[in-house]
Amino acid sequence: MTEETNAETQEEQSEQTENEQTPMEDVTKLEIDKPSDFKFHAAYLAYSKTFDKVSSPHTKSEINNILVLLSKDEMEYQDFYKALDDYRRQGSRHYEFSRDRIETQRKRDWRQKQNRSQRNQRHKGRH
Repeated sequence: MTEETNAETQEEQSEQTENEQTPMEDVTKLEIDKPSDFKFHAAYLAYSKTFDKVSSPHTKSEINNILVLLSKDEMEYQDFYKALDDYRRQGSRHYEFSRDRIETQRKRDWRQKQNRSQRNQRHKGRH
């Protein structure tokens, strides 16, 4: 029983040292861009913007892993953008798009308003 607890404590200590080392590391941006491949180049630009916005080294390494999978054709572009979108939302506070209400009207109603306003403009000065 003491050997099992010693093994567990050693594993916990090794996990703690790994967790402590990860934030200290400086994760660098990957330079895998392929300008001749339009789809990949667009994906790389999205990756680059997201990488610059995110500050956590752990998140940066995850984004790097996503790009590596895409470059090795182990991930589809659709899945890449879905995974990257999660990190985009974390990095940017203004990412949410608020929709304004769009008011529409029929063409007939618009013409009636236009005619009324033109008629009023013509007769405004003739009192």
